[in-house]
Amino acid sequence: MYTTRRLAEFVREFQAGQLSDQARGAALRCVLDALTAAAAGYPFPAPRAARRAALACYAPGASAVWFEGRRLTPAGAALANSAACSALDLDDGHRAACGHPGAAVIPAAFAVAEEVGAEPDDLLAAVAVGYEVGVRVAAARNFSALGTYSSGTWCGYGVVAAAGWLRGTPPDQLAHALAISGVSAPNQKAAGSSGYSTLWGNTVKEGIPWATVTALTALALAEAGFIGPEDILDHADHFDAGRILDDLGHGFVIEHIYFKPYSACRWIHAAVDGVGALIEEHGLTPADLDEIEVHTFTRALRLSNRPDPVTHEDAQYSLPYCVALRAVAGAGALLPLTQDALGRPDAVALAERVTLHLDPELDGRFPAHTPTRVVLHTPKGRFERLVEAPRGDPANPMSWEALQAKFLTATSRTLRRDDQERLLAAIGSLAAGDLAPLLRLLGQPLAGAPADSPTAVAR
Repeated sequence: MYTTRRLAEFVREFQAGQLSDQARGAALRCVLDALTAAAAGYPFPAPRAARRAALACYAPGASAVWFEGRRLTPAGAALANSAACSALDLDDGHRAACGHPGAAVIPAAFAVAEEVGAEPDDLLAAVAVGYEVGVRVAAARNFSALGTYSSGTWCGYGVVAAAGWLRGTPPDQLAHALAISGVSAPNQKAAGSSGYSTLWGNTVKEGIPWATVTALTALALAEAGFIGPEDILDHADHFDAGRILDDLGHGFVIEHIYFKPYSACRWIHAAVDGVGALIEEHGLTPADLDEIEVHTFTRALRLSNRPDPVTHEDAQYSLPYCVALRAVAGAGALLPLTQDALGRPDAVALAERVTLHLDPELDGRFPAHTPTRVVLHTPKGRFERLVEAPRGDPANPMSWEALQAKFLTATSRTLRRDDQERLLAAIGSLAAGDLAPLLRLLGQPLAGAPADSPTAVAR
């Protein structure tokens, strides 16, 4: 039996009551984190453009364009909301998948849940099922043969699973939807360190919003009779089908998601943590930093890593600039990293003194781990720190309270404090079994940020 069919049968047979308390709690944390990223990212250029495009290209429907006060078909709403979730590189991820399921699965699950009138536990179950399928496929890829690690190449499998579960799509159609989604996903060949383009500072990034749209379209096509290559996951040169199916239905991958305290590529976080810890431990100031060495893995060295990035997307992939910004401006400058944090003479000058080095031992531990060793050269001495697990990893987790604090900090420029409190209360209502308050708030326009905010929402 094809792997797509086995996955489809798992999805169709799954019942909301099978979701463990731990997995339900993990799904709630993922929802909170996705809405944090979306609310913080709402006013930035990529989500603004995606909303305009969605409103122009998709018909009115039942699904909310978050914080906009407009409703579209699920695909249109998911395009806009996924773009907001992924704009700041603040969205969750899974180490084995080497990418980000939440910015695709959660907007799609919400959009379809509104369309079908799903119950709260159905929404959370769909999120968990989407993560399960998407992450399993991603983790089973042949990484040595990949041209890109971009999440857009695989996150659609999770979208199909979540949306198909909510819609009650029959297994045969669901299998074809998975196949159509996989073969139709954005190829991302011009993106990333091994792509045709070296222009990192663009809004395409990992292609997550468009992958979400193609996956929802794939589901609609399959339900209408379209068929796809059901054996897409059964070619050993590209996927390890055994790994996809191993222990399927026993445990939940969503329990092992990582969360980001900084709006930058996850491969940068260990270095930022290490530099910050050494500065605080030894009472250092930016003036004390003669040089910063970063010893890391190959993929981190293939990021753009420009010491003077010109867009906030480019900065998200610059290890030297993020490390320097943490040193001169504190961790808050990366939550989120905004356009006004760019071009700082003090950060650029320090970024130019950040040297990057390949550590073969650390390289051998990627992608299961992203460890980084940093060395600070100062007049006070040489200080070194190895960070095995950056903050937010399952081995170094962020608590519910820490995720709430992240929400309050990251969204302070786009949400007024009373709106922040209402959203947190609505997520609390979802945890208690009532989805209506959260859907109501997501369907309303933002009141706007304080007038002095540099990223205040333009209405």
